[in-house]
Amino acid sequence: MKTDDPLHHSNAVTPELPRQSGPAGSPTGDDAGHLLYTPAAAAERLTIGESWLRRKAGQRLIPCTFVGKHLRFSDEDLRAIVAAGRRGPSQRNQAPSRPGRQLSRR
Repeated sequence: MKTDDPLHHSNAVTPELPRQSGPAGSPTGDDAGHLLYTPAAAAERLTIGESWLRRKAGQRLIPCTFVGKHLRFSDEDLRAIVAAGRRGPSQRNQAPSRPGRQLSRR
């Protein structure tokens, strides 16, 4: 029987729930199957401070997910945070964007 429901395709992959073998929200094994990370686990994965991550999420400056009142981060959230922080190479030989300060002679 053919359905138009994208959730019932025969080649759809069902995500696994996080394993409970490690501390809550910490990556286990090869990180396969993780749906959400705690702020501590997300900060460790991004190699940044947990306080920075919590502060930016609280200010709604970075993508995050709330499950009830609990702050969590998906893999997609983490990828978006990294992409938003990406900077291109600086151009050292370009003229300054504003004129330099001129000293007055007295």
